[in-house]
Amino acid sequence: MIDSILASVKKSLGVEEDFSGFDNDILVGINSAFMALMQLGVGPEEGFTVTGSEEEWADFLTNSTNVEGAKIYTILKTRLIFDPPANSFVTTAINEQIKELEFRLIVQTEEPIEEEVPEEE
Repeated sequence: MIDSILASVKKSLGVEEDFSGFDNDILVGINSAFMALMQLGVGPEEGFTVTGSEEEWADFLTNSTNVEGAKIYTILKTRLIFDPPANSFVTTAINEQIKELEFRLIVQTEEPIEEEVPEEE
């Protein structure tokens, strides 16, 4: 398992980990996705920025229940920015996956509403 955020996103995009020619373009996509995740309530409230291969998923998320959703969300958002599909059907499918992940991440991060139980008299 790859812990580095940049390395794992690069691998998912088909970019070799030791090739740095596209790092700046990929970092733009990653940080854009992290901004969106922060607005969804996922990740640190103050935001998070990836500047290289040093930052790891555990640095971004301490709550392990959201890690895999945040990973795939970041990969999909970055793919649309870095290497958008030529086929509009594929783009639509990716956007639908992103919408579903947004919904699920929001539900996952919401705190449960505690119902007040009336006291018995």
